[in-house]
Amino acid sequence: MGELSIKIRIAEREYPMRVKEEEEERLRVVGKVLNERIRFYKDQFGIQDKQDLLAMVAFETMVEKLKLEDDKGDHLTKVGQHLDILDELLSSVK
Repeated sequence: MGELSIKIRIAEREYPMRVKEEEEERLRVVGKVLNERIRFYKDQFGIQDKQDLLAMVAFETMVEKLKLEDDKGDHLTKVGQHLDILDELLSSVK
């Protein structure tokens, strides 16, 4: 697949970019979600400054990212523990 030239509007400003065709939809969804979160902070807290709004959305996004990474680590640990138990069970059957 080729590349497309698209424009994503974030905080009332357009950003031109070249993207792979298969990534276009994901990037448009991300732009939509960003604008929704910006609107949330603007409406909920009365923040008008675009830089402050973008900072709040960036902060929120990083908090979510770190939580997902922690959750992933916890799940991998549990999977490892279950695999160890299965390995012990299988070894005892020999």
